[in-house]
Parts: sequence; C-alpha cells; structure tokens
Amino acid sequence: MIYYYSGTGNTCHVASRLAEQLGERLHFIPQEDAPLPRPGESVGFLFPIYSWGVPPIVTEFIERLGADALSGRYVWGACTCGDEAGIAMRLFNRQIKRLRGTPAAACFSVIMPNDYVLLPGFDVDTPEVAERKLAAAPARINEIAAAVAEKRTGLFDVHEGSMPALRTRLVFPLFRRWGVNARYWAVSDECVSCGRCAEVCPVGNIEMTGGHPLWHENCLSCCACYNVCPMAAISYRTFTRGKGQYFFPKSRKPRMN
Repeated sequence: MIYYYSGTGNTCHVASRLAEQLGERLHFIPQEDAPLPRPGESVGFLFPIYSWGVPPIVTEFIERLGADALSGRYVWGACTCGDEAGIAMRLFNRQIKRLRGTPAAACFSVIMPNDYVLLPGFDVDTPEVAERKLAAAPARINEIAAAVAEKRTGLFDVHEGSMPALRTRLVFPLFRRWGVNARYWAVSDECVSCGRCAEVCPVGNIEMTGGHPLWHENCLSCCACYNVCPMAAISYRTFTRGKGQYFFPKSRKPRMN
C-alpha cells in the first residue's frame, strides 16, 4: 500500500511509477476513506518536502492512520525535493517510531524540479535544470523500487544537504507561519477563467466564482494553482513577483485510488 500526497505532480509521478513496479495499491492522502493495509502488505508514504519539512497534511494523515495499521509491517518512506530534504525524513522516522515502536525500515529522497515560490529566495528551476532532474529520476525510482521489493532494512538514503537541522528548524516554521495563508492569494485581470487552478487543487480549496478563483481556508500552499496558470495571473502577496512556473509534464490532477 502506498499513501501519497502531491501538489504539482512530482510526487504523483514517483508514487505512480513505484506502484507500477511494486504492484502496490495507491491512495491519495487528501482523499477520504483511506483503505487500510491488507494482511502482510507493506506500507509506503510519499510526499514532497515543504521548506525542508514534512507537509502537515501528511503528518496528520499518519496520526489518523495510527499504530495498528503500521505495526508488524515493512514501512518505508520517500520524499521528493528540489535539492535537499533537511531533516524532514528524520522527523518522519521519529513519528513512525513513536507510533509503532520502531522506525521505518527505509527512507529515500528523489530529486525533482523545484516548484516552491512562496518565500524569499525560493524559485523554480531553469528549464535546463528541470529537464536534467527529470532525466535522472527514472534511475532513482528504479533503485528505490529494488530496495523496497527486497524489503531491505536500516536504509536512510536521503540527501539532507548542508546544515540540515538548521534549515528545517528555522525555515519550516516560517513556512507554517507565513507560507500557508489562503488570504494572500490573488488573481489579476489576466485571468481567462480557464478553471485549471481549481481543477488541480489537491484538496478542492478553490472555487470558480464569477469566472475567477476564490480560495477558501483549507489551503496547503502547494503552489499547484500558481504553477498551472497559463496566464501567470495568480500571485501570493509580493513573494511570487518575477518568479517562474513549474508543473509536472502531462500532469493535471492527482491520481486517485
């Protein structure tokens, strides 16, 4: 069983490829009525890194899933990140250990194109860098699939980067405080009422009203709406001014179970 969360499609792609190779079921975390693992079934969690932290929707889902669903199973986790994960996967492992008594058997990271733009200093990759990352991803996915298929244990194959603890403990709280606020989203007169922003929102938080998007209060700040807008009409205060856009190629909506 693979539980995953994705905003702009990077993690959706990785989760889908792993599910295909491993013959596993997929469940999109925001979707209600999560199926429980079957007897003897492994459990994997996939999610993007948000400002060197684990998206709150993922930690909350793991808590709801609970110890009974994790105990006695091969549990593993993988994150997608633009460059480095900080100590996010260590915090994920700490949560798994608290719930079931032992940490996850294996943790991985997959480098994918940057998509986060909501804090100063964060921007998407150049097209050349994005293409290079996408070209390298299949080999990495194959490595993870092989390790999980063999149920290897004691693996922590995560690119944490320099000063990982400082990055996670300093920047992620700023993201929680300033980077998750639906009131900061706005749309300009360039909007053509295509509705793509509402279509890709992973939690259905955007409503098209009078031909323009209206953000409700359940925003995850995944940047999907911003990145998918064909007119670059969506902004988040002044943080997105002059920044680029990225959305996983050929991806529009998360894959559901």
